[in-house]
Amino acid sequence: MPDVNEAFSLPNGQHFRNRIAKAAMTEGLAFRDGLPNAAHETLYRRWADGGCGLLITGNVQVDRGHLERPGNVIVDGPLSDEGKAAWARWAAAATAGNTQAWVQISHAGRQTQKNVNPHPRAPSAVPLALPGGQFGMPHPLTGIEIQDLIARFANAAAVSREAGFTGVQIHAAHGYLISQFLSPLANLRRDEWGGSLENRARFLIETVKAVRAAVGADFTVSVKLNSADFQKGGFAFDECLTVAGWLADLGVDCLELSGGTYEQPAMMDMDGLAPREEPKQQSTRQREAYFVQLARALMAAKTPPLMVTGGFRSLNAMQDALASGIAFVGVGRPLCADPTCVAELLEGHIEELPRDEERLAIGPWWLSPTSPFKLVRTMNGFAAQAWYYQQLRRVAAGGVAEKLNPFKAFLAEDKENKARL
Repeated sequence: MPDVNEAFSLPNGQHFRNRIAKAAMTEGLAFRDGLPNAAHETLYRRWADGGCGLLITGNVQVDRGHLERPGNVIVDGPLSDEGKAAWARWAAAATAGNTQAWVQISHAGRQTQKNVNPHPRAPSAVPLALPGGQFGMPHPLTGIEIQDLIARFANAAAVSREAGFTGVQIHAAHGYLISQFLSPLANLRRDEWGGSLENRARFLIETVKAVRAAVGADFTVSVKLNSADFQKGGFAFDECLTVAGWLADLGVDCLELSGGTYEQPAMMDMDGLAPREEPKQQSTRQREAYFVQLARALMAAKTPPLMVTGGFRSLNAMQDALASGIAFVGVGRPLCADPTCVAELLEGHIEELPRDEERLAIGPWWLSPTSPFKLVRTMNGFAAQAWYYQQLRRVAAGGVAEKLNPFKAFLAEDKENKARL
């Protein structure tokens, strides 16, 4: 029986002090230059000291015109000497104490907000089906632009290696650009980049190949992939099974299984505006770990070693997941408010990681996440995210989490984002 606290290695030889990973969470701490700064160093040094064997960074964008949010770290070309030094300091903080650290490389595509780009590039001219007007009508990418983006992913991976990080994660989940190419709802193309699953997966496959060529065989290349979009007609679990096999054939070192998009945020265990489309394998919504049953089905086929994130709080649930054959369990939101909670769990000082649901349920407006009003339900999700963002900012400043109304957090986060545009 594998133990969450034991050291282990991936088949490529990369060694980890335990099997808990800090999953990718967007930081929003960079300024207009897009470089990591002292706040990143403080945050990642605290996380490296906090018990996880692996840290995965938040979205590092390969195109400054397509940010997931203002404040993303950006690498969309050669770095200056100043930029290289900033990246090296970030990597040194993240790898302190023999911690492994991977950079998540991404492009937001149509999930770029209007305040960043009113007409972002995407596979097709299909806008997000969300109220509020935060996202504009996307323009379809040309073939030349797609090839340029593949080269940008490869460049970002090379920058990550040179800086001192120990791996990269290609973000192909959560409705961002590569996920959009995989989705039959977002990708209506009729060229070699759309239509059949083989064509819709071509951007991901070519990106993996280019990244591997840029970093070599001795550097970890991982992928984050949706188990499903949880949308009727979207990327489905049977397609995930096929793509996972292709990634295994390419020698991808680790596959993180997730799910959902902005329109259907299953990765946050929340429902979207439309009914949630469940895969044939029953969802694990009632379980502590959202995607464990789907991971078991994936392992019955062919897949790279798996990491599963989503809802883990107790040591027992983590152990059960590892017993099923999963390589890593990922932890996210608890680390926003308490960077030491994983160490406390592993050392036996606490029985489970912090749960913040009670602190989030403040005020009568907030007690209506199932409101029939679409705008209220959308705001519910964004304000919940803002609560975590604000706590993360406190940790990055060397402080501790504080009680905070989510709606006030939303207003404070909006102010922070505008300052970084």
